[in-house]
Amino acid sequence: MKSTAQPTVRDVQEYWNRRPCNIGHSKLEVGTRDYFDEVEQRKYFVENHIPGFAQFTRWKGKKVLEVGCGIGTDATNFARAGADYTGIELSGASLKVAQNRFEVFGLKGTFIPCNAEELSNYVDKRAFDLVYSFGVIHHTPNQRAVVEEIRKVVKDDGEFRMMVYAKNSWKDAMIEGGLDQPEAQSGCPIATTYTEEMVRELTDGLFEVTEARQAHIFPYVVEKYRQFEYEPQPWFAAMPPAMFDALERRFGWHFLITTRPI
Repeated sequence: MKSTAQPTVRDVQEYWNRRPCNIGHSKLEVGTRDYFDEVEQRKYFVENHIPGFAQFTRWKGKKVLEVGCGIGTDATNFARAGADYTGIELSGASLKVAQNRFEVFGLKGTFIPCNAEELSNYVDKRAFDLVYSFGVIHHTPNQRAVVEEIRKVVKDDGEFRMMVYAKNSWKDAMIEGGLDQPEAQSGCPIATTYTEEMVRELTDGLFEVTEARQAHIFPYVVEKYRQFEYEPQPWFAAMPPAMFDALERRFGWHFLITTRPI
């Protein structure tokens, strides 16, 4: 008989411990400088909207908290830009790689193993100029609890930026059609997709949404991408760039949300 039990935080933790996000972005030895450089290059090549959304250089001298730092690609760029960086992470396997990354590049930062649903038990309240969370909140069982906790730790004049998956997207349509899955590895316990109305419900009474936009359609042939070959699917290859850009803005998988505290 198939279990109807809802996924738990432990289920999510074990899933990401098995294969930390982006860990396979390089074939080089994990933990080397060249490995980390290649991971970063590939990530921002495929998801080139991230630097513009994160605005790394804007946070020089500011206190930044990343909720779900993964293996530390964005973390590295916040720290390089001069932010006072703190990262929390549920996956111990991911956190270990992120810490190693900072050691390799001689960067300063604080890393804390933490369930984001209990965030304020681990970091100071009203302490951060920016709380940033990219592709994380939609994976936890109690997503509203995470946003409530983030409100406790961000400064009243601070900012909260998050990416959650978009319901009205090309990828979600492919998933519903049985042609895709949310993550590179199968069996993701939770991957909520959001409409703009759902985003506003998620942040209601805590944050005012100042910008909500979509980005990112993965255009490559998956089998070749896994071999580090970047061949677009024929239907995307045939599109003029302006048409593909318009498609991403309307049907992108990444819902980029900028907010300010209420």
